[in-house]
Formats: sequence, C-alpha cells, structure tokens
Amino acid sequence: QVQLVESGGGSVQAGGSLRLSCSASGLTSSHRLLAWFRQRPGKEREGVAALDSTGRKTYLDSVKDRFTISQDSAKNVLYLQMNNLKPEDTAIYYCAADYGTLVTVEPPAPKRFGNWGQGTQVTVSS
Repeated sequence: QVQLVESGGGSVQAGGSLRLSCSASGLTSSHRLLAWFRQRPGKEREGVAALDSTGRKTYLDSVKDRFTISQDSAKNVLYLQMNNLKPEDTAIYYCAADYGTLVTVEPPAPKRFGNWGQGTQVTVSS
C-alpha cells in the first residue's frame, strides 16, 4: 500500500522560498510518475510539476523558472523547491504517485493518479 506524507508547508512573505517534501512508502519500481498538485481557495486541483523515471519533468506555466521538482530515489522522497513565491501560490499542496511516464507537456490531470498525500498548506502574504 502506497503512503505519501507531505511536509514543509508554512507561511511566507511574497518573494520568499519554501521546500516541500513528500516521504513515500510502498512505492514499487513501477510507481515512477510523481507529481505535485495544489488546490487554491475556490479553485480546482491543478498540476504544478511532475517527473518520471526517464528524467522528464513538466511544470505549470505560472511556476516555471520559480519551482523545481526533484527526488531522492534512495530515500523515496519527492521535493518541490519553491522560490520567489507569490500570493497566488497560496494553496494546499499535494503529492501524488502512480504508474507510467509523462506523455504530455503539461503536468497530468489529477484523475491520472491513484495515490495521494494528505496535503500541506502554503500561505504567501503580500
């Protein structure tokens, strides 16, 4: 059974940085499609960044050049480094994992993933 636990959220001022972590257990060698999503107040959940076992990465246009997704495979930890945060980045951030590889230039839709963490709140003040 896959378990994903996010940490690293918090409150920062605009322009600040946070690094989110997602500790994973129960992943198999097939669970190599990993992603970060967020749900902003009053909005649908959206893909922020994703990576797969081929090394391919995709990002939401509004976070390109500010956010970086990475993983430590040995430790089974997924990261999201967020720099130059903006108030519109305020959201609950979730990590997700599933089988397969990236096939689109945008992060996959939420329905693509069957395994989710509980989320961590990120609040950016102006």
